[in-house]
Amino acid sequence: MGKEQGEHCIAFGSETIAFSLTYQDRKTLGITVHPDRSVSVKAPTGAEWEKIEAKIRKRAPWILKQQSYFLSFEPRTPPRKYISGESHLYLGRQYRLKVYERPGEASVKLKRGFLEVSTPDKNDTERLVKAWYKKQAEIQFPAIAEKWVQRFEKYKVSPTSTVIKWMDKRWGSCTPAGKIILNVELVKAPKGCIAYVVLHELCHLLHPNHSAAFYELQTREMPDWRRWKERLEGVGI
Repeated sequence: MGKEQGEHCIAFGSETIAFSLTYQDRKTLGITVHPDRSVSVKAPTGAEWEKIEAKIRKRAPWILKQQSYFLSFEPRTPPRKYISGESHLYLGRQYRLKVYERPGEASVKLKRGFLEVSTPDKNDTERLVKAWYKKQAEIQFPAIAEKWVQRFEKYKVSPTSTVIKWMDKRWGSCTPAGKIILNVELVKAPKGCIAYVVLHELCHLLHPNHSAAFYELQTREMPDWRRWKERLEGVGI
């Protein structure tokens, strides 16, 4: 007997897999793990729950692996207060924030292990720091991406454009039209991590999905990509 469409979950070892179930006029059951780590299951109309559950359990290791993969592309930002003494990252290094309330023109700069902010109004610190990060991302990302874009010319592909902006859930993405989007937050990670995300999105120009061919290409162009993926997971942004 089938279960109703909607939200369900099953236990798999110590993990719980939550998923949305819908029935469609189709012959096979399909499972999709989305970039936000949600899982959707599309089953043939009238499919028995036991068969649906069995298929999900069989695919559970893959589902958990995909969720873990997408998690590595999801910044995890603790609440920031933007006050002196707070730790901030830039290109993989930690800097202590120093905020000086001074008259005159506001400024943000790195100085001897500190991220120094001078501003007439301390309440403006967050905006100033974020604007500084955006400016640094606009300098660093194109410089890092250039050699990778050139390498992919041999595959006769290139991004239609590259956009740098704040993103809530992804380090980067590639649209069907070939536009690559990079998260400003990525500038907090080491340069190798930035290169990895750029490479990952360039691979999507040739392979939209995470297929075997996608991973083969990614490994061929960056044999140590797993190292940088792990570093990105540990950045803790």
